[in-house]
Amino acid sequence: MAGGGRGRPIGVVLLALGPVLAVAYAGVNHVAIRMAVEAQIAGPRWVGGLIDADGMTSLGVDAWRLTWWTTLFVGLVALAYLVIGALLRRRSRGRTALLVLSGVLVIPYALGFLVALINPVKTLAALYHTRDFTDGLPGWQPATALILLAAALVQAAGLPLTAAEGRRATEAGERGAS
Repeated sequence: MAGGGRGRPIGVVLLALGPVLAVAYAGVNHVAIRMAVEAQIAGPRWVGGLIDADGMTSLGVDAWRLTWWTTLFVGLVALAYLVIGALLRRRSRGRTALLVLSGVLVIPYALGFLVALINPVKTLAALYHTRDFTDGLPGWQPATALILLAAALVQAAGLPLTAAEGRRATEAGERGAS
């Protein structure tokens, strides 16, 4: 049954993928930033500078912080969708307000994706004028923004499935009470 009816809550699984994909975005960007830091340090233009205990240059630290904040922002929105989905599965009032809230949350989700699409890691490298860091970024790093798009899309697919499952449960409960 689409929507999972018999013990297979596919909507909830899709909603849970949102936060997981947000963490995946952070993870792959961390790997990319590490690769770029290694290239920056090994590059011919490296004149020495501060390297923290984790082996990150100041640009690497700043790029990671911006990526981390973007991930936190999108991750919180993704968690909000997961909570909304859990509440929609229950037989209760307020379903319309939850659905409206989920529509409003599309805006911060899109904003987080836009920030990722602008590619803050590469933008920061340009501001720092560090060609070695930019050259060290792997070719796949700009595509990591698509992970956040995938997170939004799977949650957009999971929410109506979860809402429909909750609506069916509510209708069944009303029929049983009559």
